[in-house]
Order: sequence, then C-alpha cells, then structure tokens
Amino acid sequence: QVQLVESGGGLVQAGGSLRLSCVASGIIFGIDRMGWYRQAPGRQRELVATITSGGSTNYADSVKGRFTISRDNAKNTVYLQMGSLKPEDTAVYICNAHVFNSRLYEYNYWGQGTQVTVSS
Repeated sequence: QVQLVESGGGLVQAGGSLRLSCVASGIIFGIDRMGWYRQAPGRQRELVATITSGGSTNYADSVKGRFTISRDNAKNTVYLQMGSLKPEDTAVYICNAHVFNSRLYEYNYWGQGTQVTVSS
C-alpha cells in the first residue's frame, strides 16, 4: 500500500509565499507523474501542476509564472512552491502520484489534502 502525506499548508496574506510538500511512502517500485490539484468550496477539483519522473512540467494557466513544481526522486517527494499568492488560490491542495509496483502495474494515489488560505 502507498500513502501520500501533504504538509506546508497554512494561512498567508495576499502576495505571500508557501511551499507544499508531499511524501510518498510504502511499497514503491517507481513513480511516474506526480502532481498537485486543488479544490475550493463550490468548485470542481482543478489541476494545478504536474511533473513527470523525467522532469517535464505543466501548469494551469491561473498559476503559471507564480507556482513551481519540483520533485526529489530519491525521497519520493514532490513540492509546490507558491508565490504571489492571491485569495483565489484558497483551496485544499491535494497531492497525486502514479505509482508502479514491482510488476510495473500503475496505480493512482491521492493524499488527504492540505488547506491553503490566502487572506485579502
């Protein structure tokens, strides 16, 4: 079994910064794509950023230029550096990972989420 645990959420003022972390643990042969999604009350879950094992990234237009996704493969960890935060960024941020077992079967895992609140 694989668990994803996020950390780093909190309350910040508009214009501030936060760095989120997500650590994958358990029986892991390898991890391909990892990413961050977010969901605010009354809104659907939204893709924020993804990164492949090779380092290829993509971002939602709403965060491009402000957020940076990165990963440490040795630590099975993905990060989301968030800058120039806006109240519209307020949401629960959820970690996602595509994890391979030793038989190269891929499973999609989700974390519990971490709350990010940006005050006006």
